[in-house]
Amino acid sequence: MTKPKPRTTASPHHQVIQGTIHIHSKGFGFVTPSDPSLFPEDVFIPKHLKKNAVDGDFVEIAINSDKKSEKGPEGYVLSITKRAKEQLVGIVWIINPKGNYVLYVQSLGDAKSAFVRKKNGISYEIGDRLLLNVLDWGDENAPVLCEVMEKIGTIYDTESDIPAAVKDFGIRAEFPPHLVKIAKKLPKKVPKEDLSGRLDLRDLETFTIDPTTAKDFDDALSLSKDEKGYHLAVHIADVSHYVKEGSPFDDEAKLRSNSTYFPGECVPMLPEALSNHLCSLKEKELRLTISVLVDFDLEGNQLRSKIEKAYIYSQKRFTYEEAKEVLDGKIKSPYLPTLQLMEELCLLLKKKRSERGSVDLALPEVVIQVDKKGEPYGYQVVEYDITHQLVEEFMLKANEIVAEYFVKRSESAVFRIHEVPSQENLEEFYALARSLGFPLNAKPSQEDVQKLFTLAKQSPHIHRLSVAFIRSMKLAIYSHQNVGHYGLALENYCHFTSPIRRYSDLVIHRLLFDKTPPPNLEEIARTCSEKERTSFKAEVSVVLMKKLRLLSAYQKEDPSRIYKGVLSKIKPFGFFFEVEPLQFEGFIHISDLRDDFYEFNQKIQTLIGQNTGKSFKMGDPLEIVLSEIDLITLECKWILLQDVSKKPKSKKKKSFYKHTFKKKTSRKSRKKS
Repeated sequence: MTKPKPRTTASPHHQVIQGTIHIHSKGFGFVTPSDPSLFPEDVFIPKHLKKNAVDGDFVEIAINSDKKSEKGPEGYVLSITKRAKEQLVGIVWIINPKGNYVLYVQSLGDAKSAFVRKKNGISYEIGDRLLLNVLDWGDENAPVLCEVMEKIGTIYDTESDIPAAVKDFGIRAEFPPHLVKIAKKLPKKVPKEDLSGRLDLRDLETFTIDPTTAKDFDDALSLSKDEKGYHLAVHIADVSHYVKEGSPFDDEAKLRSNSTYFPGECVPMLPEALSNHLCSLKEKELRLTISVLVDFDLEGNQLRSKIEKAYIYSQKRFTYEEAKEVLDGKIKSPYLPTLQLMEELCLLLKKKRSERGSVDLALPEVVIQVDKKGEPYGYQVVEYDITHQLVEEFMLKANEIVAEYFVKRSESAVFRIHEVPSQENLEEFYALARSLGFPLNAKPSQEDVQKLFTLAKQSPHIHRLSVAFIRSMKLAIYSHQNVGHYGLALENYCHFTSPIRRYSDLVIHRLLFDKTPPPNLEEIARTCSEKERTSFKAEVSVVLMKKLRLLSAYQKEDPSRIYKGVLSKIKPFGFFFEVEPLQFEGFIHISDLRDDFYEFNQKIQTLIGQNTGKSFKMGDPLEIVLSEIDLITLECKWILLQDVSKKPKSKKKKSFYKHTFKKKTSRKSRKKS
């Protein structure tokens, strides 16, 4: 069937709006309206109706009021108003017989390739990473045409992974020279005059709990208990004391909006003199804070709270692992009683959060370990244990209290909002849960979903369910309009606890004590949301590359290495699975199942062998072997362990398949053609 051509004008009854388009790896996109008052929802843009828009472009679209897909309101791109960037990062993929270059460009979405003409005296090799300037964005019949600005490195050099991502996503990695000079003049210790007018909390037993690799310490905790209940203090670094609105530090922080964290390296929002030193709540150092002091009764019910400018003295810097060992009795510490109290209060607060319907996904995190050159040598699975939970619960409570402070006073703020997901997306998740054997009534409540995840925690399906639930929800964003937080089941929520690494939190700190809010809160919120998404994509791109490098190293070490996986998604053309414990998504095409010929049963979402009756369905465990890996296209070829020694099926029998999937040819075959 011929797909309709992209429109250039809108139908008379189709509403026209502008917004930022976010392109999915499969080619389709969503447009976030620049003015929510004109249209409040993201608009789905099918792959064939996005023209040549790429991720982050500012576009003009028309909303098709006659059509609404399962992904929400549907529209089509009329024009690209402003390109997100004029420079791209590509990898030399093919060198054609004339010496021209085809580059693989991940950020181009489904197109993924750009063309560079040969220049006399300049040559590049397969795998070179190049910074490109776009000359012509092309169209459906012509490729993106570029010129080379500089060579960043090569795909075979691990040290170029982060510089490539920084340039590709427009991350500001270097601070301007004038800012570096100002930072060098900052005091090494907090001046005595800065303590004036602040609450002295140095007598409180105070410590931090952070990852082993952390260098910027935003938060510290104090907790005591008496016959009346618990007395919690959440101390947050007072960055606003040093980074004044409109100052050079503020101007740069606003442009960055957040810190970006790569494996083994951080691109900070603020210069290290502030982020790692003067503002950081370091052990045995006097530091300025904004502290949330909150009292609870013995059942964990909040009684009263206040927010104070203060100064503290952190006695101890705990890592999560060390704090856990203290609680487990593996090492002795004078802070054991306080850590035990924190565990007590944490469990009380978690119970209350659960009762109101907050969904606790609590997924383990895979941290890729790299050496000084960025070469991955292993990974660590970080479990969401009690030490992580107690820090999170206390931060959530502080954020909630601060948000309520603004709401009660009807004052402006930047809220962290999470809108209710569409019913269509939720129904898709409910169907998955039921197919995996979890009981859900016809119209599940948020509390029912929370109970589902409590039940699923010991199930092999927990990760699949968690990922599916996350995908069913809308993104949490920043907004000057408070609509509540669906995931946390809170009416009021903001980000307050990380001003060293998030500009939104820094703005909140200022608003607490400066009663004249800046006139551009809406713009600040929108920028923080967009920059957060950009940083996340940059981080994910580098983590993916490090995982691929690790898999490549494992393959060279042992080509027959066996991996375990869990089948996560069934399609007519094959199935997706998660490689454990790397949290890496793999795929096996139906033509690579060598023991039988499989048909897709859509009703039960299962691939079934015609002769053996063997089936593949969601949640099935797999044993797989990595056959091929391509660091340029980020593609892996996997084979089921049972099929490793078998020959591929005859191509003549391909007509047995009810569904086929056009696979990309290998890079080698493309080069020959």
